Amino acid sequence: MLATLVAVPPAVAAAVERGVRASGAGQSCHVLCVTGADVIATPVDEGLLVTFDSGGPLEDVLAGVRRLHALRVSSRTHLVVLTTREDVETEALAEAGADECAASPDRGWGARLVMLRRRLETETGERDLQALRRTCEFLRSALDAVPEPLFVKDRRHRWVALNSAFCRFMGHPAEALLGRSDHEFVPAHEADGYWRGDEQVFHSGVSEESEETHTDRTGLSRVLVTKKATFNGAGETFLVAIIRDVTDRKRLESQLLLAERMASVGTLAAGVAHEINNPLAYVSSNLTYVKDLLAQPTLSAEHLPELREVVADAIDGAGRVNAIVRDLRTFARGDEERHGPVDVLRAVEGALRLVRNELTHRARVVCTLEQVPPIHGNEVRLGQVVLNLLVNALQALPARPAEENRVRVSLRTGRAGQVELEVADNGLGMAPEVQRRIFDPFFTTRSVGEGTGLGLSICLSLVQAMGGRIEVTSVQDWGSTFRVVLPALSVGTVAAPEAPVLGVVVPLAVRRRLLLIDDELSVGNSVSRLVRDVYDVHAVQDAREALRRLSTGERFDAILCDLMMPGMSGMDFVVELERLAPELVPRTGLMTGGAFTAQAREFVGRHSRGLLEKPFERERLCTFVEHLFP
Repeated sequence: MLATLVAVPPAVAAAVERGVRASGAGQSCHVLCVTGADVIATPVDEGLLVTFDSGGPLEDVLAGVRRLHALRVSSRTHLVVLTTREDVETEALAEAGADECAASPDRGWGARLVMLRRRLETETGERDLQALRRTCEFLRSALDAVPEPLFVKDRRHRWVALNSAFCRFMGHPAEALLGRSDHEFVPAHEADGYWRGDEQVFHSGVSEESEETHTDRTGLSRVLVTKKATFNGAGETFLVAIIRDVTDRKRLESQLLLAERMASVGTLAAGVAHEINNPLAYVSSNLTYVKDLLAQPTLSAEHLPELREVVADAIDGAGRVNAIVRDLRTFARGDEERHGPVDVLRAVEGALRLVRNELTHRARVVCTLEQVPPIHGNEVRLGQVVLNLLVNALQALPARPAEENRVRVSLRTGRAGQVELEVADNGLGMAPEVQRRIFDPFFTTRSVGEGTGLGLSICLSLVQAMGGRIEVTSVQDWGSTFRVVLPALSVGTVAAPEAPVLGVVVPLAVRRRLLLIDDELSVGNSVSRLVRDVYDVHAVQDAREALRRLSTGERFDAILCDLMMPGMSGMDFVVELERLAPELVPRTGLMTGGAFTAQAREFVGRHSRGLLEKPFERERLCTFVEHLFP
């Protein structure tokens, strides 16, 4: 503490100092004596400020007090005027700025020091409180300025701080959220997932970014990417998280995946049509020949070998068309989120079938395809990668005779449990600066309107999502090699294939009754002929007719119904069957020619035992039907 004596006579100053020293509060007080001129240039921030009234004109004393008052911090100082004037004049001194008028220079200093210390402590506390309030307001404004939802949780997983974006995201004001947890606002399974993720970050202390699903107040599911980290404060650990809603981005990515995949197929549309029309040509001509042959009055034994050969060729051609259509349907469907064991060889062969016509007319194709272990991923996405690499190889070939162009495709099992796929060409190759950018989104070397520049970028993302990588080597005027390396599934992770149902002839008396519903009469007739030695098939063309027969008491062991039909669809039939004969729903299977919506696919997963895709051979049909029987 400091006591500043301004223009105080030496004898009086000595008495003041003795009084200060005599008090307990003044033991550590420093006494400073200064002249009036010195005080004018030296502001006083803290402590006792003492001046002396020599008894001259009151106006002179008032002027001196005003100067001192102007130079001090009034909340942190105590201005004492030593004077013997009467009350009226001391009141004037107080008006001029004096805190106290005292007659004795040697008494009361301890009380004055205690009072001043208490004032200083109070002011410091108030100043600290104001500073704390300003800091809180600053932090609150900073949090609210963050456009993404942000929150802080304590160790009991309760929200203790959040920003306005998080309140809008949750649809509740801050007052309703603070001190509460996820379990009070979101479905239990989601809240449990959040709790486990938060607990992992709390336990490890390592920041983490994860993708989560959130159901909002309207019941819509949103996809979120949440970044979490921990920090320590006030002896406690807290978790801070920031949320980014990527639902629209995910939807756009899916649309881009499908668009890029179909763009690749569209590039080869003429070749695909050629691959379908060629077998259709000899299937049609062979069936015409069979029809003409059967129209003859008699059929000699010498015709039978040729008839068998014609039928075999027709079956082979139908199988080729079936394979092409299946590949196209695989590339067109939107089930990219389904992951599981993938037969890599089948995906590669499917992509090769789609580009076979274009490949054989543009280059010599060398395929070295081994049976490799399955990988964990998605067949549609893997097929898109292979197809895109093949299309890129074709587009890299220069305009020269086909025998001078070469495309090499190899599939093998690599070291350390990896599957390796290579697509190489002897085309134009790439300059180093182009090679460095080929995986950049929207980068393309094609002419305007001939490419999106997304193909290789999407391929890289798909391969990385399956835990793999893409390696590229290229030399200008010599060609390029794209090598896809994927981790194979470990042995024992893939279920053994189901044994096919053998087409054993069953006595008519014990054959099971199968109700077949398909609006195409030819489908019903062909299925009846195909399995009439195994099942007692009753085919109808209208789902309403099937319901009528069931309502009259007719009984069937299993039902096979087309998914998409005019009038009453297969979905409508199953819904009505749940009301009419719920015990038959588990014994009902649906079949489709491939044209169905995402809603239909979801319905199949919830209401049916499975989905049989047309066309189907006898063994696959029997296997499917056998699973329907109780």
